Amino acid sequence: MRVMNMGALVKGAKRMAVAALCVVAAATGAKAQKAEIQIGYGGYTQMDATDCHDGWHHVNNAWGALTAGVNFQINRKMWIGPSYTFSSTTTKGGPDHSSIAYHAIMLNGRYEYYRNSIVSLYGHIGLGVEISHMMPKYDDAYNCTYFAYQFTPIGAQFGITRSVLMFGELGFGAQGLLQVGFRFRL
Repeated sequence: MRVMNMGALVKGAKRMAVAALCVVAAATGAKAQKAEIQIGYGGYTQMDATDCHDGWHHVNNAWGALTAGVNFQINRKMWIGPSYTFSSTTTKGGPDHSSIAYHAIMLNGRYEYYRNSIVSLYGHIGLGVEISHMMPKYDDAYNCTYFAYQFTPIGAQFGITRSVLMFGELGFGAQGLLQVGFRFRL
């Protein structure tokens, strides 16, 4: 049976509290002209490329990541808002086959550096916390926390209708190396 270190538990709780405060501050503090909801899928995440699985061996690559977020326009070219990303994976088969669920909570910023009547190009950065929920087969589940990030220098979006946009991003982090999805203007 794994015994949790009280110091590690308090440290994880502090990280969760900071992430929650960032989400609340972004959602309530922004005097937004416009708001949008976004959903997206990204492949090959930070969790696959870095050791966000407590040093476990023989961990498979995750199937990708699903992200949902809310963005608020703070000026003509800048959007900010919180997001939640989920992904999961397993260890390679055998008698010790175990699972890991990844949860990332981030505050994101997007800056549009080019726009015409068809497409807008932008950069995107996100910072926050990634929580790996470790579920070993023969032991109690536990959490590990890591620094979550998303650096996306190239993103493009175009309008399908006035309130529905499709986007694609090329970058690296918790939301994926290549992310595609939809934004819905409110």
